[in-house]
Amino acid sequence: MASGFFAILDDIAALMDDVSVAAKVATRKTAGILGDDLAVNAEKATGFLSSRELPVLWAITKGSLINKLIIVPIALLLNAFFPAAIKVALILGGAYLAYEGVEKIIEFFFHRSKTGHEVIEEVKQNENAAEEAKIKSAITTDFILSVEIVIIALGSVVEQTLTTQIITVAAVAILATIGVYGIVALIVRMDDTGFKLIKHSNNKGVLSIIGSLLVKSLPVIIRILAVVGTIALLLVSGGIFVHNIDYLHHTLPHHIPSVINELAIGIVAGLMVVMAVTGANKVLALFKR
Repeated sequence: MASGFFAILDDIAALMDDVSVAAKVATRKTAGILGDDLAVNAEKATGFLSSRELPVLWAITKGSLINKLIIVPIALLLNAFFPAAIKVALILGGAYLAYEGVEKIIEFFFHRSKTGHEVIEEVKQNENAAEEAKIKSAITTDFILSVEIVIIALGSVVEQTLTTQIITVAAVAILATIGVYGIVALIVRMDDTGFKLIKHSNNKGVLSIIGSLLVKSLPVIIRILAVVGTIALLLVSGGIFVHNIDYLHHTLPHHIPSVINELAIGIVAGLMVVMAVTGANKVLALFKR
């Protein structure tokens, strides 16, 4: 009886050891996409009133966890019974990310910026609707990025036992959510932390200097994240196309750095999707008349 109990413990310890090693490999392979995920989601979680930042971030975090609860079992089932579907899902997700990235670029260059008065009036009239729309957009983008993270993690443990695959992929998915949104929370609360340091130090000394630096740095970081997030969307989408479409993988010039190739593919794909969506909207508008 006792020997059987200790044998079970030994099996559990061996399994945890395998999971630990597999999780390290999976985390290393997903590091790049996690960096992109951080840049994209940090940009999407900003731009709200200070009192709404954490509630909005919590809503996005819950959505991210639900995304992974959906994606992990589906990815495991598809990998076991219909692996070709994973590639199709990745390509469709890449098209969405490319569309979102190019749409941001078009909006920046061709849409007129609102004046401060217009922004205030818009916030008063559509605050809840705008907040909900941004949360939905963030959760949708997180879903696509989560698919990529889960599939990369699964690919790194595909030769392991099913139990090891399940525990490893689930662990990476949870750590990705906690890590990414934990760092995002620290970023969006930088200014509040800075104000508290200034107040605590009576606007004197090293703490006051650090507080002022945090307050002044946040707008700069947000602008940087907006650019980095857009580039990340295009790079991730381009990487999905290059690695999952054989024609692109073999025909792209290999003497050009892969980052440039993937960025270019992401931009071209995004432009194509934007034109398709715009054309479809115009056709639908004609039918509605």
